Amino acid sequence: MRKGKKIMPIFQRFRSLDFTIVVGTIGFVAFGLIMLMSASGPAAFQQTGDSLFFVKRQILSGIIPGLIGFLFFSLMDYRQWRSWAFFIFLASLVLLIFVYIPGIGIKIHGSHSWLRIGFLTFQPSELVKFTFLIYLAAWLEKRRGASAHDTQTGLLPFLCAVGAVMLLLIFQPDTGSMAVIVGMALALYFLSGAPMRWFVSLCLLGGGLLGLLIKFSPYRAARFMTFLHPELDPKGVGYHINQAVLAIGSGGWFGLGYGHSRQKYLYLPEVASDSISAVMGEELGFLLMMVIVSLFGFLIWRCLRIARQSSDPFGMYLASGVGIWIAIQSLLNVGSMIGLLPITGVTLPFISHGGSAMTVMLSAMGLVAGIPRRIRR
Repeated sequence: MRKGKKIMPIFQRFRSLDFTIVVGTIGFVAFGLIMLMSASGPAAFQQTGDSLFFVKRQILSGIIPGLIGFLFFSLMDYRQWRSWAFFIFLASLVLLIFVYIPGIGIKIHGSHSWLRIGFLTFQPSELVKFTFLIYLAAWLEKRRGASAHDTQTGLLPFLCAVGAVMLLLIFQPDTGSMAVIVGMALALYFLSGAPMRWFVSLCLLGGGLLGLLIKFSPYRAARFMTFLHPELDPKGVGYHINQAVLAIGSGGWFGLGYGHSRQKYLYLPEVASDSISAVMGEELGFLLMMVIVSLFGFLIWRCLRIARQSSDPFGMYLASGVGIWIAIQSLLNVGSMIGLLPITGVTLPFISHGGSAMTVMLSAMGLVAGIPRRIRR
């Protein structure tokens, strides 16, 4: 009898999750696997001899732990994270420092962005996106009103927290994750009621700092010049963007058909992660890509809708932050593949290969899916 009583509340809690978030998340993950199977096949076979290597690794290291995280965060009362927000954020910052420790940190493609602890390999910057969102939501709720927008109690602590994350990501370097986190933080601070002049000033300050990074970093300067003039070095620094634009352009309105991409045959770099949206554009065409972008927009709208319905400021900031996070990251990925933005190495949510990114994103969506249950109560 007692066992039945324990099972029933869990089942009822699962049924009370937001239906749109659950179905939308599962749908995007399934679609991502289908596209990953097509896009990564030639590269996986050339590197490992197994054309399904990236698909299998995505399932084992991303989707399975991500679904566990989705269930955990969706069934747990999200308000309990309020008291742990500072500690989990601090722990994730320590992990960003650990990437520089020999034997633990791993350098891939010139970036200190990975940790290997035993058999586990993950990217701490993906985790920081989630933990910093939880910390910022708790911080804004605690200081809501005038104290959050006072210079001494609001603006300066906010800049210190954002600055600490920026500094650690700059040295990796991981400009893409930094752009997502800073953009999400600025948007949430503005939504909390910060004066518009502060928002504009912070955006201008961020643009100035980005300009300095580009000026004093040859790697970033080359990326930025390639963005402005991709035709200058088509076989060198500009190779990636030129191949991506060629892939999308050859897809036309209706695409070449699923599995018929030509650029994925070792022409387009990083087809499984950064460039998967270019393969999608080549195979599916412009019209279907607009449908996919619209579905992303609908999922983002649902997150913002949940935020608006929440009477709890903590839940409102969490749901808004996840929606903004998906919007910025999708914009950076797709925009860079069509030449509207510089290439930053940001993955496409739910679709690109990446165990850390998939696990963290699914956990964040689980957190949003569980918020409406508290709203109804």
